[in-house]
Amino acid sequence: MSATPAATLLVDGNWIADGPAFDVVDPASLEPIGSASDAGAEHARAALDAASAAFREWADTDPETRGGHLRAAAAAIRARSSELARLLTRENGKPLAEARGELLNGARMLEWAAEEGRRANGRVTPSSAAGPGLVLRSPVGPVLAITPWNFPASMLLRKVGLALAAGCPVIAKPAEQTPLIATALLEILQETGLPAGVLQSLTTSRPAELVDALLADGRLRKVSFTGSTEVGLGLLRRTGSVLRRTSLEMGGHSPAIVFADADLEAAAAGLVTAKFFNAGQSCTALNRLYVHRSVHDDLLALIEKKTAALRVGRGDTDGVTVGPLIDAAGLAKVERQVADAVEHGARVVVGGSRWEPGDPALRGHFCQPTVLADVTPEMLISREETFGPVLAVAAFDHDDEAVDLANATEYGLAAYVFGTDLRRVWRALDRLDFGVIGVNDPAPVRPELPFGGQKNSGQEREGGSEGIEAYTEAKAVALRF
Repeated sequence: MSATPAATLLVDGNWIADGPAFDVVDPASLEPIGSASDAGAEHARAALDAASAAFREWADTDPETRGGHLRAAAAAIRARSSELARLLTRENGKPLAEARGELLNGARMLEWAAEEGRRANGRVTPSSAAGPGLVLRSPVGPVLAITPWNFPASMLLRKVGLALAAGCPVIAKPAEQTPLIATALLEILQETGLPAGVLQSLTTSRPAELVDALLADGRLRKVSFTGSTEVGLGLLRRTGSVLRRTSLEMGGHSPAIVFADADLEAAAAGLVTAKFFNAGQSCTALNRLYVHRSVHDDLLALIEKKTAALRVGRGDTDGVTVGPLIDAAGLAKVERQVADAVEHGARVVVGGSRWEPGDPALRGHFCQPTVLADVTPEMLISREETFGPVLAVAAFDHDDEAVDLANATEYGLAAYVFGTDLRRVWRALDRLDFGVIGVNDPAPVRPELPFGGQKNSGQEREGGSEGIEAYTEAKAVALRF
């Protein structure tokens, strides 16, 4: 714990430093780079008091005004993207280019949310013998937005943007590993002139205590969570006697299928991007690759070459494409999966161990980008989410076999398909049990598309025209004249 609290708590329009503080660590050097105030249950109750008091006035604010705040924040984020990217990289470890791309994507999400606020319409039903009907949509109420460390900017902006556009005050709870970039972005939003109480932020190293205090209060009407499946399911179990809207975007175990007719050069480039972006620390990161046997060896050679060319190091070093893992537990999980796979017959094509930087200042948890061949379903890496820079490759003989292997998981967030025969691709799309699918596209997450998973990867959607619906309630009105 740091002795000096930092003003990272936003409550009722005021940035405050209260109580103890906790250190924020650079994952590349393991050195502290700042501190954040450590909010507790009392701060949670104060934030919910303020959000509840602000709800009705914000809900009654016209969508154009609400959207104006989001558009102004998006413009400011773009103008400051280089500065913000450096902060994001120091806190999260990802390469600067990825950090800046995440921020620009977050700005697009704010603009999309602003436009969706204009389109959060109800509908008029055809008249019956009794009369016409209306379906009205109204803001659900105060929202708790729990955001992850792996995409601490874009996930925060997506949730906060949609909540504000719908007319809901929001309490943000950033991940304890990355509170500084969240604070910087929320400061930008607050500086657009948001009324007091509409936006709150609570940084904490005691998330369970803080979240439990909010879940116990019936005035909290919506929870939007991105994180692990274990924690997300725990949130559902902790709601007690209060039923509220809950959006969950949880873990993934993303497969990719490469059919025999795929463009192998383009597929290899896309697969390496989908796997090693953010050092594989993404719920949509490619984990399992199934390649038609007729092209398996050729594609594997291309992937090996492209993976070997990746450069590991500090994210703010020129040319670095893979940064450190967030902590020791993440690296230990990767090592455990690789060791298990090799023990059960997998072959290391490239990488396979920790990356030793040779620089005593780099004490973080680095891993070589790794490709494993001859992977089989019983191996841990075929069953567990990896969240690290390891790609597991297996061959298949028949198209239906590949789809069955892809679906053989409790998760259902993202999947990837590479091929050119439209009928074959369409059949796979129809049968894959995943909420987001990239067809010859390694980056299928866009503001205009709904984002979310099936099975134990989540419920409800963020983004697209479906995203704002998760922050509203439908009211049926039967009219008789």
